[in-house]
Amino acid sequence: MKKRNVNGVEVEIGSGNVFADLELPNADKLKIKSGLVIEITKAIRQLGLTQQAAAQRMGIPQPKVSAMLRGDFANLSERKLMDCLNRLGYDIEIKVKPTARPVGHLMLVFA
Repeated sequence: MKKRNVNGVEVEIGSGNVFADLELPNADKLKIKSGLVIEITKAIRQLGLTQQAAAQRMGIPQPKVSAMLRGDFANLSERKLMDCLNRLGYDIEIKVKPTARPVGHLMLVFA
């Protein structure tokens, strides 16, 4: 990792993926899933939904909504999280394009 001096303190510059920086397995998937969960949380708040109402709208049990809002989303797939966002009124677009690099990367962009 690159290091930098900030006010006399040496700090490491993150990669943009805290899960990778922590050397967690499946860091790319965790980054995507956490981004989806953040958007779901925002949508639930903006719509003023209770956990029960959000659960009904998203088609998942209320305990899973509760766990998700507490940051436990291991039991939900990326596809299910995208389905939840669709049910909360979000469009999702997946863009695939060639890269100049030998290996491509995953990126999640929220508008």
